[in-house]
Amino acid sequence: MNWNLTKWILLSIATLFTISLAYLVTPPLSENFDLVGAFGGGFANPFSSGYALDVIYTWCALAIWVSYEAKVKGIKNGWISLVLGVVPGVAVGLVFYIILREKQMDKIR
Repeated sequence: MNWNLTKWILLSIATLFTISLAYLVTPPLSENFDLVGAFGGGFANPFSSGYALDVIYTWCALAIWVSYEAKVKGIKNGWISLVLGVVPGVAVGLVFYIILREKQMDKIR
């Protein structure tokens, strides 16, 4: 698979995630803008808690990767992916970082 196709697929995943999240989260948040309660809702039962912890630890792994490559490879602006990893989510932050990294690695190579 070439880079252009890979990038298109990654951007599609990030876009679909963002649309899905907005569809699911916007109505309840518009009724009651309780961000702490919304976060706590991710831990409503053992199954959702498992998924929520997976997302949190995935963000932590992304943060370590971004920090490491900033120092070792000189990848700039990776912090943006960490912000995007919080809102709208890790799916978007990771896609942003992969594309950002690939662009900068092309210049290094």
